[in-house]
Amino acid sequence: MNRDLTKGPVMRSMLLFAFPMILGNLLQQCYNVADTLIVGRFLGSRALAAVGSSFTLMTFLTSILLGLCMGSGAVFSIRFGRRDEEGLKESICASFALIAGLTVFLNLLAFACLDGIRMFLQVPEEVWQPMRSYLSVIFCGIAATFFYNYFASFLRAVGNSIAPLMFLAVSALLNIILDLWFVLGLGWGVMGAAAATVIAQYVSGLGIAVYSFLRCPQFTGILGRLRFSWPCVKEIASFSVLTCVQQSVMNLGILMVQGLVNSFGAVVMAAFAAAVKIDAFAYMPVQDFGNAFSTFIAQNYGAKEPERIRKGLKGAIVTAMIFCIIISAGVWMFARPLMGLFVEQTESEIIQEGIRYLHVEGAFYCGIGCLFLLYGLYRALGKPGMSVILTVISLGTRVGLAYVLSAIPSVGVKGIWWSIPIGWLLADLAGIVYYLKSDAVEISYDSCSVKSKADKCA
Repeated sequence: MNRDLTKGPVMRSMLLFAFPMILGNLLQQCYNVADTLIVGRFLGSRALAAVGSSFTLMTFLTSILLGLCMGSGAVFSIRFGRRDEEGLKESICASFALIAGLTVFLNLLAFACLDGIRMFLQVPEEVWQPMRSYLSVIFCGIAATFFYNYFASFLRAVGNSIAPLMFLAVSALLNIILDLWFVLGLGWGVMGAAAATVIAQYVSGLGIAVYSFLRCPQFTGILGRLRFSWPCVKEIASFSVLTCVQQSVMNLGILMVQGLVNSFGAVVMAAFAAAVKIDAFAYMPVQDFGNAFSTFIAQNYGAKEPERIRKGLKGAIVTAMIFCIIISAGVWMFARPLMGLFVEQTESEIIQEGIRYLHVEGAFYCGIGCLFLLYGLYRALGKPGMSVILTVISLGTRVGLAYVLSAIPSVGVKGIWWSIPIGWLLADLAGIVYYLKSDAVEISYDSCSVKSKADKCA
């Protein structure tokens, strides 16, 4: 079902659209969480450290594709809000060709650079072999990641957040079943965990692609008109490339932090691997709410409804902050049992370090919640460059402080943990000040590059 977010009660429309996205991405997290939980409980801390470091690397690689798909989704939403069906079809063709080509290049590059990853991430000798085995399989799923995120971005852009949820539900369940079978039943170790994830990814990726072609009128006859429209390619690129830069810069910073974490040894690596999964689950709903908020803003921007945009912004801030306060309290109080889900109780050093991480990050989820809303707002208003600036502030602070503070003997690894929320808060401050100073909603109507088909894509 496609939902028109330019009509009806503001917050009700946004929340009904956001809920399937939140549930769907929580299920998506099950891919790596299932790997981490099963590997950590049954294969030991060395395998847990290997899978955890691989997760950070894969997040960086797939963030490039995710950013491109999210940028395209913003254009799709604006076209849909304007009822520009012909322009929407041209945008689909242009964006698919652009992102598919980059996916092939990225996949080849990942395999070519496989052995150079160890040096970049400072992976210890005892962790590298299982990590290399895991990556050699998991890289095969990059194309599946493209298919799922591209078609999910399209469906969400036209108001359908239910279908992506359904495909994720099936593949998440399949991933868990295959994880248990391959790791415990067949004894394939970390390669079995990777194979389970890749198979499940292809089920969701190819499944949602077939669904889109069969059920969405925008794809009717589109195979016969696949061609480059250079003005539309440039238009898509103006959104997608900057959103891609924002996503990849964000995750490159996380990857650099991962390299620093790895230098502290396998215990800290394992603690970080488990704690990051808990972290991701904790703030994933507000991240997805930010993406739903972005679609709401983009559709209403395309329909030229500034008052709905302002009402949506106010309601989204209140909703996100209430959620983040509740989640912060929960993670703080239940840090130990949450770590115990991933690590045996006998691994007391790993559990204790994970608790220290969660007590720092868990206290500041309001910071990351606000930042996700700012990313979504500026992406939807045709100002993805501002999202890049906020990411550079957040990640630049995080990486710089992490390296400086962790080098102080009395601070050590705790400096890495504290650098993260400091980066969030500084980026929030910059984004809010910019909005208040510029009245971004009004400015965007004058400066946005997305025009009607008659203006640009004829």
